[in-house]
Amino acid sequence: MSLLADLFFQFALLFCVAFGGASALLPEMHRVVVLEKHWLDDATFTHLYAIAQAAPGPNGLVVSLIGWEVAGVPGALAASLGMVLPTGIMIYLLMQHWHRFAGARWQQSVQLGVAPLAVGLVFAAAFLIGQAAGFGWGGVLLAGLTAAALLKTKWHPLWLIGLGGVAGLLGWV
Repeated sequence: MSLLADLFFQFALLFCVAFGGASALLPEMHRVVVLEKHWLDDATFTHLYAIAQAAPGPNGLVVSLIGWEVAGVPGALAASLGMVLPTGIMIYLLMQHWHRFAGARWQQSVQLGVAPLAVGLVFAAAFLIGQAAGFGWGGVLLAGLTAAALLKTKWHPLWLIGLGGVAGLLGWV
């Protein structure tokens, strides 16, 4: 299989279970891209994710950046199409029939079951990024305090990012 076809196929498979978006798939994406295919190393994967998160727009940008790093512009296109084309077609076909079953017990069960799955995938992704960034106890504490502050206050996240940067400059994390 050619590299471009492999990029398309791997991301198409990944995004068929993308409950919670691209960030929720990070651990599995890391397994495929770094551990299985050896397209990137840990540091490059983490850097591309950080760039994708810093850029405005959808968090799926990491897929395009991985494709770009692996095979240039054609790789970015192959990975991006793998991310959106198969699942887009699947969702289009599913949604034509989903509304017919509104209120059905099995439909409500599916919707209730997907929410915890998405939350678990997002937490696994956060753990992976923290691990790759080399978090010590100070980093874990800072992440916990940041999450608590976001939940309990109305502070804008940029203030917390700034405070995290100061903590890093002072050598606390």
